[in-house]
Amino acid sequence: MREFWFRAVLRIALVALCALIGYAADALVPALTFACALLLIGSLRDQFEIGRFDRWLNSTGETELPEGGGQWEFLFAKLARRERNARHQREDLRSRLERMREASRAMPDGTLIMSRDELIEWLNPMAEEHLGLDARRDIAMPILNLVRQPEFAEYLQSGEYGEPLSMPSPRQPGRTLQLRVVPFGDDQKLLLTRDITQLEKLETMRRDFVANVSHEMKTPLTVIHGFLETLEDALPDLPQEQALSFIRMAQQQSVRMQRLVDDLLTLSALETDTPTPEEKVDMRNLLDIVLVETKALSSGRHTVSLTVEGAPGVLLGCARDLRSALGNLASNAVRYTPDGGTLKLDWRVVDGCGEFSVTDNGIGIDAAHIPRLTERFYRVDRGRSRETGGTGLGLAIVKHVLERHQATLQIDSEPGRGSRFTVRFPARRTLAG
Repeated sequence: MREFWFRAVLRIALVALCALIGYAADALVPALTFACALLLIGSLRDQFEIGRFDRWLNSTGETELPEGGGQWEFLFAKLARRERNARHQREDLRSRLERMREASRAMPDGTLIMSRDELIEWLNPMAEEHLGLDARRDIAMPILNLVRQPEFAEYLQSGEYGEPLSMPSPRQPGRTLQLRVVPFGDDQKLLLTRDITQLEKLETMRRDFVANVSHEMKTPLTVIHGFLETLEDALPDLPQEQALSFIRMAQQQSVRMQRLVDDLLTLSALETDTPTPEEKVDMRNLLDIVLVETKALSSGRHTVSLTVEGAPGVLLGCARDLRSALGNLASNAVRYTPDGGTLKLDWRVVDGCGEFSVTDNGIGIDAAHIPRLTERFYRVDRGRSRETGGTGLGLAIVKHVLERHQATLQIDSEPGRGSRFTVRFPARRTLAG
């Protein structure tokens, strides 16, 4: 500002100097004429610079501020500095905004911004997917015109946002969304959406698991409790043989509970991420153990055979888990094959992949039940399973063991004709002996 006044005073001083020189030389009129000409030239220069400045203000885009001349030079320089600073700030804000948009696009949850009138101002791709919206089409549209679930409208208009809302997805049948509204800014609202389908499935599985375990434990505990009460009240009057019979039945129920607890512990260990020790498992030895255990469980009620094609070789894995999985498949065949039936255990190596199968001519399984056989506590016939001593966890254990060994299970069955359970191990786990 001082420079501006300095230049203005300099002009006045120049005019005064011309007047004094003209007066001293007795040429006042020419001197004043010359001074006026200088002022006119300066004024025209000012108008030229103002015109350049006006054109710059009316220009579009990022046009550089022109360099000023004369007393406008310092003003143009200050404006240029300010413009550069403002441009840098705009670029920084633009960069930050773009980073925020990229972060919001990468978020696993949906985010949507609404105005005070509940018009959509912005949303990320996950919100588009969850709510079935289109950012290019639905911006500035009332959200209640697009998401029409009555429970959502009631939640949004209630103003009570302390608890989230759970509702079915408007565009994806079978999925459940959790929605939460967060007021912010100038009466704006932030709508957060999350897919909780998997969480709900896990919660359902947890409830079912607790209910099943409670039910499985209740029956043997009730039997044991009843026998103990009977023995306590009438032991002196009971014949020794009947008392021993009660004790044997109570013991059978305690063994059943022990098997259930053991299977639960095994399943729990398999479901953790704890790595299992791997070793070279001699398949000849493992198959012989499974055969002996299967015959012992059958107690001569079935014809049990083992066929090994070629050299059995070695399997890379956990011997304990593999024995549990293959043994469970064989024991299931024993339990669901009537007396006098046939059980065949087979091992062979096909295209470098190990293949173990259990074939029986038992009661068979309806095709509708096969997809759920490896679920915990799933039974085709609950009464028969309890009669044969099954815990309902055997095939769930098989599934987890095979997953740890990257193996697959194929089930082929026909009611009244029998079943075939086939396990295939990948080539990298099947080694030559």
